[in-house]
Amino acid sequence: MGIPTDIEIASAASLRPPVEIAGRLGIPPQFVEPYGRSVAKIDLACLTAPGQPTQQRAKYVVISAVTPTPLGEGKTTTAVGLADGLARIGRNVAVTLRQPSMGPTFGIKGGAAGGGYSQVVPMDKLNLHLTGDFHAITAAHNLLAAIVDNHLHHGNQLQIDPHNITWRRVLDVNDRALRNLVVGLGSKVDGVPRQSGFDITAASEVMVLLSLATSLEDLRERLRRIVIGYSYAGRPITADDLGAAGAMAVILQDALNPNLLQTLEGTPALIHCGPFGNIATGNSSIVADLVATRRADIVLTEAGFGADMGCERFMNVKCRVSGLRPDAAVLVVTIRALKTHSGRFDVKAGKPLPPEMLEENPDDVRAGLPNLIKHIEIVNTFGVSPVVAINAFPSDHASEHQVVIDAAERLGIDVAVTRHVAEGGAGAEALAEALLKALDRPTNFRFTYELDAPLVDKIDAVARKVYGAEGIDVLPAAASALAAYEKLGFGALPVVIAKTHLSVSSDPKLLGAPTGWRLPVREVRAAAGAGYVYAICGEMRTMPGLSSHPNAERIDLTPDGAIIGLS
Repeated sequence: MGIPTDIEIASAASLRPPVEIAGRLGIPPQFVEPYGRSVAKIDLACLTAPGQPTQQRAKYVVISAVTPTPLGEGKTTTAVGLADGLARIGRNVAVTLRQPSMGPTFGIKGGAAGGGYSQVVPMDKLNLHLTGDFHAITAAHNLLAAIVDNHLHHGNQLQIDPHNITWRRVLDVNDRALRNLVVGLGSKVDGVPRQSGFDITAASEVMVLLSLATSLEDLRERLRRIVIGYSYAGRPITADDLGAAGAMAVILQDALNPNLLQTLEGTPALIHCGPFGNIATGNSSIVADLVATRRADIVLTEAGFGADMGCERFMNVKCRVSGLRPDAAVLVVTIRALKTHSGRFDVKAGKPLPPEMLEENPDDVRAGLPNLIKHIEIVNTFGVSPVVAINAFPSDHASEHQVVIDAAERLGIDVAVTRHVAEGGAGAEALAEALLKALDRPTNFRFTYELDAPLVDKIDAVARKVYGAEGIDVLPAAASALAAYEKLGFGALPVVIAKTHLSVSSDPKLLGAPTGWRLPVREVRAAAGAGYVYAICGEMRTMPGLSSHPNAERIDLTPDGAIIGLS
């Protein structure tokens, strides 16, 4: 008999009051702002108030993974299970995670609260609205979009080029019909017609900007710097030019405070922000990490997708801004991921795994090992010790786990099988012990590039040192944009590379650890408010669509108000 569904497990949980959970981190009640009975916001005054800790005390651990299959490999469940496992062996621990977007929750992916007996609860609130942060981000983003179009309507004093406006609108719903559209249609009083579109809220620059802000003052400054487009003369037009930054900050003031929830076993979980992992940073907020690292013994934070994606941005972007440095990394791997990277199976999102993939076959696992080894190398390039976490599934076989264990041990890497989904924190105690060993080792943290390097050299450094590319091929339009951004003063910013998450390369069809390829840079954009320049190296969808039978069809309420079908 299998374990109950995630929503059944979450609904049966006995939750502790938020003030009690905050107390486990030494956060006094005056900084806990309850939101209902089971969620709270943490007032950031706890970072600066007299008598409160001002220095980091925690060991800081980033949770990453191998290149994921379309089904995901369980970084969130591993982070939650590992946090509970560490708590069970006497460590004061906190976990900081991104908030799920409602678009994927109602789409194919489903929720992102963990799974089985390693969940953050209340699951329903976490996946649906929570404290309204995403709605605040949506409102602030769209206020700026409205002010842009209003400025055009009232004479366009700033001489904004309507064909060079980069600020679109956002919505936290998967809706492909909104990807490209024309605004301002109708009579003359309805605005200036121009082409635009919608992205999902998780792709908003306001989302990533909020995640990187270190204080309310810093948030206000980042909002001021947002570039919405360019004038006819090529001058960047900012939110400050339009007088919009102050109102946006007012909308976001409460959203800047991180949300406090708990795991099924009562471990504090700070859930805050949810930037996309392929076109943005893919990491939760800095302020949540600052709150946690000043109070816990160990803080676990998850970075989106594989080590080439969210973990690289964690190191090169988030850590630069926060000043925090990781003491270790956990690489989550599954047998199904390594079998996928053998190239012998066709795995698709929303489809069951091929039956032959579930059969015992250590050779298929060995064939996929180069991908794991590549991600270990990526973590090592940052001078951080990795720990391999084998996230066990019921369909796995011991002989297949042994292949991974042997490979990790040959490389001198700590490794453990973790069964937290079925067993909760007890199933992750072996992984907790392996992590403690890694935390005893010294680190020699280093960035991939220096900020004073030219933008093109930073992109090249990530491509070569992290991805293993032979170099980069910059298309003419991208080269022109890079030169323009250097002249505009954006040259000292870090870089983010927007590419597929399904391969270490920019080609989703190249599995394992591809070599002999070059990174094509076809477009470059500036996220001046967030504080980075990003290179687009593939087809990126910033507004997902729904499948023929999305999860929304299965989610409902019972007559007594209980939520069913949420996964």
